[in-house]
Amino acid sequence: MSYVFLQHYWWFLVSLLGALLVFMMFVQGANSAIACLSRSETERRMIVASTGRKWELTFTTLVTFGGAFFASFPLFYSTSFGGAYWLWMIILFTFVLQAVSYEFHTKLGNLLGARTFRCFLMINGVVGPVLIGGAVATFFDGSNFLVDKMGITSAFSPIISRWANGSHGLDALLDPWNVVLGLAVFFLVRSLGILFIANNVEDENIRSRVKKHLLWSSIPFVLLFVAFLVHLFVKDGFGYDPSTGEIVLVPHKYLLNLIEMWYVGLLLLLGVILYIYGIVHTLVGKSKTGGIWFSGVGTVLAVLALLLCAGWNNTAYYPSLVDPQSSLTISNSCSSYFTLSVMSVVSILIPFVLAYIICAWRAIDKKKVSELTVSEAEGH
Repeated sequence: MSYVFLQHYWWFLVSLLGALLVFMMFVQGANSAIACLSRSETERRMIVASTGRKWELTFTTLVTFGGAFFASFPLFYSTSFGGAYWLWMIILFTFVLQAVSYEFHTKLGNLLGARTFRCFLMINGVVGPVLIGGAVATFFDGSNFLVDKMGITSAFSPIISRWANGSHGLDALLDPWNVVLGLAVFFLVRSLGILFIANNVEDENIRSRVKKHLLWSSIPFVLLFVAFLVHLFVKDGFGYDPSTGEIVLVPHKYLLNLIEMWYVGLLLLLGVILYIYGIVHTLVGKSKTGGIWFSGVGTVLAVLALLLCAGWNNTAYYPSLVDPQSSLTISNSCSSYFTLSVMSVVSILIPFVLAYIICAWRAIDKKKVSELTVSEAEGH
């Protein structure tokens, strides 16, 4: 395996983990819709019980995604996670709120009460997806950082990369297109969450509200996502010369990527079609269940295609707005050949891990959440 192949292979794996993370954030999406889908305390408990079966998988996927990025592209990890730490700390804090809320919201005698912890879940359901979407948008729109690999030799400040201003990542929210993708991710995972609740909770009152709120989540997502795609296709991007590593501005770089990597473009198109089919299946079909699987697979394919478009075909996946030559590519930010090759052997275990997750998922979902199961669990 050549070094170039390993770089592309690990960008694919990181992109796949990122796509799976976006799908798994249906937990956050469902929690953001608690107030819309429920009218009684029992209905709210059923929704929380349903998402409570899966939240660990979302958190684990987030940690695995960050760990894979750190191991394969450590310069990105130190630049973004180290420089834009306010943005990432807020994201992680909302996920900590989520973990605490699931643990204590039904505990007898908790001082804050179940309602407060459900509010924490809804905060995580809104803030988490918006900020993660905004962070992903910087892969295309860039960030304010500088990279100096010789800085590691400094006796006083041995660092390679640093943020160019004092906002440490919060400046990403000043770019309207980052906010557009952040809102698109929010409405995406919200629609996935509603589909999941319709599939997983056996309660006709909750399912009767699915159609209305699914429509009001999927339409804003489609509009925002199409707007971001148009922005992506008309904007210039940074590419690099693989022989010299020089970063150059390429007109319509991302549109060219989808044309030259036609298979990635087809992947994006197939993902969008599957997502829309899952929504339509739920809205007009006799059964309100099953749509999560079509839309979920479509989400994974579409996000995977976007991330591949950001890093493959000699593209700078993390452009620097301050110094273009500081922009990160899969070539200048990756681990050594030895590290990538050893990790590639370990990656053979990934299909077995996925098989375990699928088996565990099916075992958990054999019994749907209902008023009876919630009562039995709380009684126990």
